[in-house]
Amino acid sequence: MASEQTASPTKTKPVLKIAFWLSFVLLLTAIGITVFGEIQQAGPLYILFFILLAVGFRGYKTLKGFSYTVIIFAAVTTALFYPHYFIEYNGFKFAVLISPLIQLIMFGMGTSMSFEDFVGVVKMPKGVLIGVLSHYIIMPLIGFTLANVSGFHPEIAAGIILIGCSPNGMASNVISYLAKANLALSVTITAISTMLAPFVTPLLMNLLAGAFIKINIMDMMFDIFKMVIIPILAGLLFNKFFSGKAGWLDKAMPVVSMAGIAFIIVIITAAGRNSLLTIGPALVLLVLIHNVAGYTLGYWSGKLFKMNERDCRTIAIEVGMQNGGLASGLAKSMGKIATVGLAPAIFGPLMNVTGSILASYWHRKPPVDTQSAPENLNAALTK
Repeated sequence: MASEQTASPTKTKPVLKIAFWLSFVLLLTAIGITVFGEIQQAGPLYILFFILLAVGFRGYKTLKGFSYTVIIFAAVTTALFYPHYFIEYNGFKFAVLISPLIQLIMFGMGTSMSFEDFVGVVKMPKGVLIGVLSHYIIMPLIGFTLANVSGFHPEIAAGIILIGCSPNGMASNVISYLAKANLALSVTITAISTMLAPFVTPLLMNLLAGAFIKINIMDMMFDIFKMVIIPILAGLLFNKFFSGKAGWLDKAMPVVSMAGIAFIIVIITAAGRNSLLTIGPALVLLVLIHNVAGYTLGYWSGKLFKMNERDCRTIAIEVGMQNGGLASGLAKSMGKIATVGLAPAIFGPLMNVTGSILASYWHRKPPVDTQSAPENLNAALTK
């Protein structure tokens, strides 16, 4: 993702340079075709633009971390132009794959954690308490406010609240590492907020989103246990007893997780295409405000309690970054993937972009009040 060095174009492989500049030629061509009223014919060009841009990004150190997100944009664009390919096939509805994919992703999250991560509560009680409370207070309230002023259909507005009431995801740990924040604190906050999710998320949804849609607290609790807690516990046990004995799994899970998240986003985009074409830009703007406000208020909540710079950065990232996969799964369980699921589908890719930008900025400004971040991310995460 972020790096202190900017790759010089002269050092970039020629094929990557060609892909990078050709992508913009395709974009200009697509825009020209769109201007003349033939937007459907421009679809393949928009899709190819994102694909080539992602390839071109691989040639620049400061951009290569965005390649995955750009591929997501390519997939989303494909779903917008050709939604029928991602809704069902021969009567099989792809939406039924969302829950199993989330369970697989959460299992992968569990294999990258250990039971020692929860000991951080004892080692850093103040930071964990402030981080978890800030996360479950700031983001739900911002989501509730934005939902009320949005003027969106109640179910779409409820999706904004849902993403705000969700726990953090593992992406926050990577961003914390890159931002020279407190990685140990980040991992612990993620672990605790995730384990609290079956109780906190349904209660917050009932309190804040109950006026928009009907919330069945017990059903949502069970869904979170089924999609998150059980797979993570299985991953934790796998890590404890088979750590270092399944190297292929360590290499495969990040790829599987990224592919699973991409597929989930595509399914949601295809299902909610009509709504997105109507309110897409406005929803993207509100989701961006939600995300950036989370970073900002999270950082200053740390400052309010006189925490050091590294810890403030950590809390900012932990508050601003949410588990979009879980939110999408809950929307599917409610039978509202095409409406409630839209905000979570947008939030995931968007937070990776903003998080990478924030990490790049902070990476260049090491905190002066503490030691630098760990040199090795894998070692830090596995202790």
